[in-house]
Amino acid sequence: MPTGTWGEWASDHALRSAISLCLALPLKMRLWLMGGLVSRIVAPLAGYEARAMQNLAHVWPEMSHTERRRLARRVADNAGRTMIENYDVLGLRDRMRDAPVTGPGLPAMEEAREAGRPILFVTGHYGNFEAPRAALVARGWKIGGLYRPMSNAYFNAHYAENMHRLSGPVFEQGRRGTMGLMRHIRGGGMGVLLFDLYSGKGVPIEFMGRPAPTLTSAAEIALKTDALMVPFFGIRQPDGVSFEAHFDAPIPPGDPVEMMRAATRALEARIEADPAQWFWIHRRWKPERQARRQRKRAAANTAP
Repeated sequence: MPTGTWGEWASDHALRSAISLCLALPLKMRLWLMGGLVSRIVAPLAGYEARAMQNLAHVWPEMSHTERRRLARRVADNAGRTMIENYDVLGLRDRMRDAPVTGPGLPAMEEAREAGRPILFVTGHYGNFEAPRAALVARGWKIGGLYRPMSNAYFNAHYAENMHRLSGPVFEQGRRGTMGLMRHIRGGGMGVLLFDLYSGKGVPIEFMGRPAPTLTSAAEIALKTDALMVPFFGIRQPDGVSFEAHFDAPIPPGDPVEMMRAATRALEARIEADPAQWFWIHRRWKPERQARRQRKRAAANTAP
């Protein structure tokens, strides 16, 4: 039984009510409502819009303030649509049953599946990152993954339950969950990892022209389990509702940092094609924190 504060309990019940209400609406209306709610109300009030604009200024300082705001609102609209879509994972699975599945990685994926070789899919917070997994599940594939737990224990309880509904096993992010996913993959299973979140333990890798600390765990898992490492992306289409599930060519095994650079380049190509589909609301770079760490390292190296 989850525990928390009275405020967290009330917040959870309010969110559950809003989600239930939205899920009762027709699909297009549901997505339009959640996209508008998040982009026009939630993102400005919660600071997500300002954070997205700061990230855009960090990467593209030449972009005008007006253009950054317009793009930040499109980002929040996609985030709102993605959130409510992923609360109807079985509906998303059914929608993805006839969606186009494309990309140069498909032949290698089929070959690995027939041979019983594990596959590790890697992606970022782009479009709807659950859409390609849903497309494969709809076609008979079984794919596990990691999820990032919510800070509100009440909300996390049904959020985690929902994550398991599409396909399992699903593990909570962290050392224990990563080991569980590794065991699953080592046994010939398939899994998904999202690699585009900041980690102080990560290796600085250039992302959109700026250093971004990036964990190499995805590459290390692929190497330790001899898994095929395939970048994939759920690309939202102009109608705001449908998707293309795109699978890039597998990343060749080698140095883990170089493998993560290749995965990062694959994500960069998608962002450059349509920047509004990436979640600029995440604190991906944290330049101030990186600068402080560099100053501390420099001071430690020069100390007598």
